[in-house]
Amino acid sequence: MVVKVTKVRCPQCGSEAPWNPGNPYRPFCSERCKLIDLGAWSSEAYRVPAQEKKTVSEDRG
Repeated sequence: MVVKVTKVRCPQCGSEAPWNPGNPYRPFCSERCKLIDLGAWSSEAYRVPAQEKKTVSEDRG
């Protein structure tokens, strides 16, 4: 029986990375790429867009 290994693109460097339990860094290809991505989040290089909520005083304005 042939087992097909699913491969995905590393979100950091773009190389192919196996998507299986043998890759503890998935979806990244390596610990280096995983840590680079973590650093980008912690330095707020990535941001999740959000809508600002109106306060009660702005609604009455």
